[in-house]
Order: sequence, then structure tokens, then C-alpha cells
Amino acid sequence: MDFDIRGAVINNIHNMNEQELQELVVDSIQRGEEKLLPGLGVLFEVIWQNSSPSDREEMIGTLRQSLARK
Repeated sequence: MDFDIRGAVINNIHNMNEQELQELVVDSIQRGEEKLLPGLGVLFEVIWQNSSPSDREEMIGTLRQSLARK
């Protein structure tokens, strides 16, 4: 059985305002539950697809620097 995670996540959040989206992200990260990771991945995918090349470079730079500290 296939489940459309992308579609489900986008359907569940498409009407959220900025505060609700922020709360969703913060709560998902703070809870640290593995089952929330696919949803965060979908959110990152949406951000990535709608970012400029310079914003993408900045995100990758931040990610690389953060991983180097681990």
C-alpha cells in the first residue's frame, strides 16, 4: 500500500498561518520523534523548491557548518 506523505503533509498544513507553521516546526524538532521526520522533510522540500539559488547556497552553508560542529 502506497501512502502519499507529501500530499498528506501539504494538505494538513496548507491553510496554516506563519505562527502555526513555526509552532509546527519547533514542536516537531523538540519532540524528536522519528515519525515526524518525513513531515519535516516535506517542509524542507517545499522551502528548497521555492528558494533562490543564493538562498539555497546559504542553507547548504549553514547545514555544512552545523554538521562540521557535530
